[in-house]
Amino acid sequence: MIDQVLPADLAAWFARDASAKALLLDVREPWEVQTASVTPRGYALLAIPMNQIPSRLPELGGYDRIACLCHHGARSQHVAAYLSQHGFNDLANVAGGIDAWARQFDPAVPRY
Repeated sequence: MIDQVLPADLAAWFARDASAKALLLDVREPWEVQTASVTPRGYALLAIPMNQIPSRLPELGGYDRIACLCHHGARSQHVAAYLSQHGFNDLANVAGGIDAWARQFDPAVPRY
């Protein structure tokens, strides 16, 4: 099952298992990450564009909890489903993506 987590609730989602190695996986394109990005707070941040996930899957093996982020939440949901099919269990989709992050949680993040 893939949890749907609002940006404001992400830290609490990661904290449900304090011993877990947590990752926010940003699956947007490099130009999007340069336009607007988040500051990790108690978790790692890794940017891998959606189309590179299959070839870079080994980079995710050291993480216990992974939340996926994109612009509005659709690409990240697809990536979370892909990860689920490839043996990852503790997954979340950041509902509304970085756009919701900027609107609801951190207005310093630019919207595009």
